[in-house]
Amino acid sequence: MLARLPVLKNAPDGPALEFVCLEPPDLKTNKINTTRSTEYCYLDLKSNAQKQETSKRMEDPGWLHRHQTLLQRFFSTSILVNVVHHMRKASLLSAQEAGLIQEMGSLKDKVHLLVEFLSVTDPHGAALQTYLQSSHLTEYNLITVHDSVVQPYKDALIQRLKEDENSLAQVAGNSNSTLLLIECVSDLQQREHDLVQVSVNRGAGPLHGRALGLDKLIAPLTRVSTAPRVTLTVGVAGSGKSRMVRRFIQLWSSGQIYPELSLAIPIACWELSSFDRLSVERLLRLFVPYDNMDVILFNESCKVLLILDGLEEFRQSLDFADAPSTSDPRREIPVSDLIANIVRGNLLPGATLWLLSRPGTGAKVPAGLVDRVTETPPLSRTQIKDYINHCITNTLDAYSISSSQTDTPEDVSSQVWTYLNSQKPLLILSSVPAVCHIIVTTLSRLLKLDSDATPLPRTLTEVYAHYCWPHLSGSDTPSGGIRKPLSTLGRLAFYSLLRRRYTFSETELRTYGVDVPPQGGTLSYRILQRRQSWLSNSMAWQFTHTSVQEFLGALFYYVSSRRGMFDLFSESSVSWPRIGFHSHYRAALQKTNQSDAVAQGNLDLFMRFLSGLLSPAAAALLGGSLGVGHEEQLTQRTTATTLLQNAVTGTGGDAVSMRSVTMVTCLAELQQAECLRSVEDDLINCNLRGKLKGGVCAVLAYLLQVSDACTEETQLSNCLDSSSLKRLLPQLLYCSKLRMENNEFKEGTMELLGSLLSAKECHIQMLSLADNSISSKGIKPLSRALLVNRTLTTLDLRGNNIGAKGAKTLCEALKMNQVLVTVNLQNNHIEDEGARALAEVLQSNRKLTTLNIQKNGIGPEGVKKIGEALKKNQTLQDLNVSSNHLGDLGTVALAQALMVNHVLHTLSLQSNSVSDRGIKALSHALQSNRGLSCLNLRENSIGVAGAKDIAKALKVNTCLRELDLTANLLHDEGVTAIAEAMRVNRAITSLHLQWNFIKAGAATALAQSLMSNTCIQLLDLQENALGDNGVIALARALSSNPSLSVLYLQGVSAGKSGAVALADALVANESLHTLDLRGNSIGMEGAKAFSSALKKNRSLRSLNLQENSLGMDGAIFIATALRGNHQLTYINLQGNGIGESGAKVVSDAIKGGAPDCVVDI
Repeated sequence: MLARLPVLKNAPDGPALEFVCLEPPDLKTNKINTTRSTEYCYLDLKSNAQKQETSKRMEDPGWLHRHQTLLQRFFSTSILVNVVHHMRKASLLSAQEAGLIQEMGSLKDKVHLLVEFLSVTDPHGAALQTYLQSSHLTEYNLITVHDSVVQPYKDALIQRLKEDENSLAQVAGNSNSTLLLIECVSDLQQREHDLVQVSVNRGAGPLHGRALGLDKLIAPLTRVSTAPRVTLTVGVAGSGKSRMVRRFIQLWSSGQIYPELSLAIPIACWELSSFDRLSVERLLRLFVPYDNMDVILFNESCKVLLILDGLEEFRQSLDFADAPSTSDPRREIPVSDLIANIVRGNLLPGATLWLLSRPGTGAKVPAGLVDRVTETPPLSRTQIKDYINHCITNTLDAYSISSSQTDTPEDVSSQVWTYLNSQKPLLILSSVPAVCHIIVTTLSRLLKLDSDATPLPRTLTEVYAHYCWPHLSGSDTPSGGIRKPLSTLGRLAFYSLLRRRYTFSETELRTYGVDVPPQGGTLSYRILQRRQSWLSNSMAWQFTHTSVQEFLGALFYYVSSRRGMFDLFSESSVSWPRIGFHSHYRAALQKTNQSDAVAQGNLDLFMRFLSGLLSPAAAALLGGSLGVGHEEQLTQRTTATTLLQNAVTGTGGDAVSMRSVTMVTCLAELQQAECLRSVEDDLINCNLRGKLKGGVCAVLAYLLQVSDACTEETQLSNCLDSSSLKRLLPQLLYCSKLRMENNEFKEGTMELLGSLLSAKECHIQMLSLADNSISSKGIKPLSRALLVNRTLTTLDLRGNNIGAKGAKTLCEALKMNQVLVTVNLQNNHIEDEGARALAEVLQSNRKLTTLNIQKNGIGPEGVKKIGEALKKNQTLQDLNVSSNHLGDLGTVALAQALMVNHVLHTLSLQSNSVSDRGIKALSHALQSNRGLSCLNLRENSIGVAGAKDIAKALKVNTCLRELDLTANLLHDEGVTAIAEAMRVNRAITSLHLQWNFIKAGAATALAQSLMSNTCIQLLDLQENALGDNGVIALARALSSNPSLSVLYLQGVSAGKSGAVALADALVANESLHTLDLRGNSIGMEGAKAFSSALKKNRSLRSLNLQENSLGMDGAIFIATALRGNHQLTYINLQGNGIGESGAKVVSDAIKGGAPDCVVDI
């Protein structure tokens, strides 16, 4: 709407008339529209000179436009009201302009419009500045100082990021800018070593993690939620937490995210380790050393983000319980107390905090103080593969290529990926970016070497030995090249590990005799990396990954234990005497299992490396350099194996702990795999019954993490009892698909299963408890667990005995459960009462998509209730009510539901005594239904009338894809009607008409429909007396039909002439890939015809000629044909009177001509 604003101003010089019309400002262009007019005007009395001066000022955006964004950010509603009022009094705003400002929606838009109006009347903003200085000095200082402070700070951060680019380019997953939003730090993360966590989860991320970009990290997640004050990000060492901070700072400094954020202050916690006491004021001046910074830091209008990266690197552990409270920003207190008070909100209450740490330390931050928890995501298999390609294509080192190298980078990448997939423990650990870098660079370098003398590493210990000393794979290993740095770097690594120290100052390194900076080509140069402060010149050093420190610590301990006379876990010389490797190894084992280490499994990986150093491969690799002879190695290996096996078997009947699994991991690292292979073979062959005693449960728990047999699902059927289940319970938590069938679980065992599913850390997504004799009492604990479980999506309870009472108990849980999508209750005797309970579930549950209630004695009354529920249900897609007692009444009830329900995709009514009456109602429903795609009506009593009703439906139905009418009473007349419908139907792709008393007439009708129907892909006519005439008719159709790919003609009384016709059709046909002619009589002549056809046909993949009286000659015809046909992948020639010796001759001939073809003969 056009606003005409008449304004009169006085000018001392001669009068001048100017006519101006004002429109509301265009917010897209940030300009006021002005047009000249002769209708509505104001009188502006100015001299020509003054008008020119004003024009020049208008061209200069001045103070107002330079600070417009800051005015919008820091103006409050009250300040805006005061400013508008003052500008009105100063005649710099008209009443209409003030009204337009008031009408704008948001405060930001109001300030924007104010600036546009004042840019005309006060372009330099002198009046506004004067007013703000006198009435709102704090805001004025903030607006004028803000950018002059923040921009140099951003520039300094960007400069530091550029300096770090080279070191970051080598790390896997460097470009990732996504975290995973989780609920809390899990118990596993709080208790166990980082790499144990990774192994247990098989390299997968948190089960309920939701992707969260850095642009949403500290923002509200919904319109009604608030932004978090404290965000905690956890991740194992080397997962990319610091890299994520760098990425955030890069995006913020360049203005890509959070423009409203005045300051983002990254602090690496190791930088605070040199301070005993600090105040908030001093802390901020250390990391933001700019004049006037206080104006921003302590102003409530400014948003400040404080990033504390690496909480575990504080010298003093954080204590939120006993840290004394203070709110004085100038008071100096211990650094740990300072951080605790900042997190509590006693200090810097207006600041937003982003805390990053390893999981064990992050869990110490009280949950009540943390508003949001995130986790760094692991590398996916695709990302690992991409990194392999990147690493090998773009990265070369001094040991990479030999002069006779012939493999391309793509070849090496493929070899690394294939090898990693064959070594599951290494592949799982490669989900950690830093560990992935170590493993991939080591494998790629070894593969690039033109040498067969060095085998590829199979254990983590071998990988790290090659990583630390690349020359080990060459022939010129320098004497003493390993032992010398162990006295310095090894000692530093070991004793720092005991103190949980991972970052070192130059002074500390020199104390241990480590040269700083390290010289090129040395071990220090390869495995130490420098960490630079964000804005100061201070720096620190750390190992390239904590696992490298643990490896060197283990190697130092091993070398020292051979000659050591005192306890090596005490750095001072005052300790109990401890002589001999046996004594030292046992001490390390005991220390690993002590309670103080168990808190986070601090020495688990150290113990794994220490054991791995004794393996034959590692001994061959390092023994010579360390001066360890073969006999000594053998004695040490025997000692360690005995101690580890005793530790594994000594747990008795207790639950298998992670410590026990660690001991098995040490045995695997030691390459003592006999017992592991034995248990794995029993696991694969389902032969564990009666064997889950002693250490077998611990070995099985280890295999659950690394065995290929457990990759897809864990098979524990027919082997569990209450005691073995109790022992395995802590480890079964982390299985995703668990099959525990035929174990005859009693009520007490079901209580254990209930506790398993109720656990907060339960990962189980599929659980099969089929054939376990579970009763109505046994189902109760399982039902209680379903009320709290949030992971289980598939539950298989078939073949139990829960009955109607158990079904009602289960259904009460299903009404509340919003996770399960598939439930199988087949053969549980739930009857009509159980069906009624399930109907109530279907009316309220919004997640269940698949329900199997086959063989449950359900009658018409029960299925009526289900039908009524289906009229309301909008989620169930697959319903199986086969082998019940529905009859026509139950079928009519379901038909009525299908008139309304268009969500159900699959309906199985097999073996339900359905006759023509029920089919009439069902067919009527199919004429209007728009959802059902698969209908199973096998083994009912459908006659000719029913078939004709189905035919009517097929003529108009456009969604049904699969129709199974096997074993009914259709006869020729009924099938002929269906064949007529198939001429116009373009939806059906699969049609089963087996066992329907069909003869040649119906076959001829079906053949005619195949002439025009180009949608049918599968036709099943087994066990119908079609005879040669019927088969010949079908063969003619096959010659021209372009869509049929599967044809079942078992037992259709086909003879020689039918076979010849089919063979002739195969010459022309290009779509059929499966042909089943079992149980006919095509004889040698038929085989000869097929032999000729197979030499030309290029589409057939599977041919079944079982029991066709081929004889030896007929089989040889077929074998001869396959020399020229390499498309066939399966052929069955059983039952053809060939004999054992003839079968071998024919089989060898087929395999010689078609080696990829599977032969049953």
